[in-house]
Amino acid sequence: MPRFTPEELAAARDRVVPDVVADGLRVLFCGINPGLMTAATGHHFARPGNRFWPVLHRSGFTPRLLKPSEQRELLSYGLGITNVVERATARADELSAEEYREGGRLLALKVGRLRPRWLAVVGVTAYRAAFDDRKAQVGPQSRTIGDTRVWVLPNPSGLNAHWTAETMAEEFARLREAAEG
Repeated sequence: MPRFTPEELAAARDRVVPDVVADGLRVLFCGINPGLMTAATGHHFARPGNRFWPVLHRSGFTPRLLKPSEQRELLSYGLGITNVVERATARADELSAEEYREGGRLLALKVGRLRPRWLAVVGVTAYRAAFDDRKAQVGPQSRTIGDTRVWVLPNPSGLNAHWTAETMAEEFARLREAAEG
């Protein structure tokens, strides 16, 4: 993993991290917003300690553990990645309620255009804010976007101490089984 100076990380706030998407994916994973390490590298979930890639593998979505730099390989498995909010921040709590709402609106348009079978939002707090659903819990949601079903997954950030990599992988595996059915 490359090391970045504080100045390089600060400059990363102005970078847009491209989506990894295609039409008709099995699952479109949706992060909250890019962290500074993700923005600096251009690779989703790039911060050391983020459990997204290990959990994706442990849950059976990928046959091997992918590195963030291999994110484009997800497309070959019918998977993709986007974010609720495009703006990079050091922490998700730097985002405003308006950014979440606007992000949810834009995400719904993107999902309508790409038509994945499942939209998987990683982070229940982000989902609640983006879609104004204060009672949402981790798991499948009653909401759909067109024909796309919605599943809320636990946030894989290392800061999320409520979920272990093992319990996260179990929840991701529940989604994988539903997406295969």
